[in-house]
Amino acid sequence: MAQPKGTVVLAYSGGLDTSCILVWLKEQGYDVIAYLANIGQKEDFEAARKKALALGAKKVYIEDVSREFVESFIWPAVQANALYEDRYLLGTALARPCIARGLVGIAQQERAAYIAHGATGKGNDQVRFELSCYALCPKIKVVAPWRLPEFYQRFPGRRELMDYAKKHGIPVPVTPQTPWSMDENLMHISYEAGILENPKVINRSRQPRVGGVSGCVCSLIGNFTAGPPGEVPPPPPARVPVKVTNTGDGATRSSALELFVYLNDIAGKHGVGRIDIVENRFVGMKSRGIYETPAGTILYHAHLDIEAFTMDREVRKIKQGLSLKFSELVYNGFWHSPECEFLRECIGRSQESVVGTVRLSVFKGHVYILGRESPRSLYNEELVSMNVQGDYEPADATGFININSLRLKEYHRLQSKVTVKQDE
Repeated sequence: MAQPKGTVVLAYSGGLDTSCILVWLKEQGYDVIAYLANIGQKEDFEAARKKALALGAKKVYIEDVSREFVESFIWPAVQANALYEDRYLLGTALARPCIARGLVGIAQQERAAYIAHGATGKGNDQVRFELSCYALCPKIKVVAPWRLPEFYQRFPGRRELMDYAKKHGIPVPVTPQTPWSMDENLMHISYEAGILENPKVINRSRQPRVGGVSGCVCSLIGNFTAGPPGEVPPPPPARVPVKVTNTGDGATRSSALELFVYLNDIAGKHGVGRIDIVENRFVGMKSRGIYETPAGTILYHAHLDIEAFTMDREVRKIKQGLSLKFSELVYNGFWHSPECEFLRECIGRSQESVVGTVRLSVFKGHVYILGRESPRSLYNEELVSMNVQGDYEPADATGFININSLRLKEYHRLQSKVTVKQDE
């Protein structure tokens, strides 16, 4: 029998890894408290509680943090137009610091010295969980079984883990017939590992429910106006989505959680936000992932459109650079870093004028922007019109073009000299 080692709070999902880890931690002498965060995944939480207790957990905490996840993590990402490597909307990366905050809270409440997780030693999540936990509670100690030789040498693969589960009577949802991992939250569903590690294999884990040829375009209106602030609120009111209206049936959703769930449902039916990519992990290797991000994809396009409509050109250029850095920091696990806090404040400040309504439709995997309006619009119809001269003198463009062409003329004059000299 192992010597008692104290209390550990385990980030528990009820899947293969964390169920086996719970039993393994008990074998090592830990008192295990299971923590399960409800961040919008479709799960029988009461069944998960009973399972954890049956496996020997001392206590089980199940917290519904779905609203917090939307308001404090997803909304700042929407404001940033956060996109990692031009495609990934950061569904998992945003969820980890939210879960870590709950883990640390329970550890402090229970006076536990340890936190444990089931993230692998090759992935990003180990970094995200642990950097967040250390930032929020510097004295906490993290137990990462997949980095301990006594664990990963005993369980070199999924087969050994499933054999262990069978031996200890641990019911698990993963079978050799469906050998991939799935992670779900409000922001997205991801599929990876197993047979999907071969980038040529077609993912058949879930086919998008695409609408038919006719009668399935759903027009929506989203307002970006003053709403609840993010985790680190900027000085002006935070500009976040506050209402979505289906112009087909008049259905309206106003609360952050309700409108996000509604958009997930509408966009999911049309296969919006499904991508299959190879990305660069923070730890230095490439990995293949399949993601479904329905609501996040709609809001990305809607926000991008209203931002371009209302934000000064040069401010937007700077903000795009901030967004790129923000995305990298979030992906790499630095949500709770001082630089990421600073970026969230800067991005929040840039959103002061981003207010208005976007009309869009979703159809067969695509989001189509149909129109927009805003009281803070920088679009001047009279100024841009081809039919009205407005407050613009066309003759002024001659000098503008001459000044800008000067640099080009000098460059090509020099190039001509060099070419002639070379020919000689």
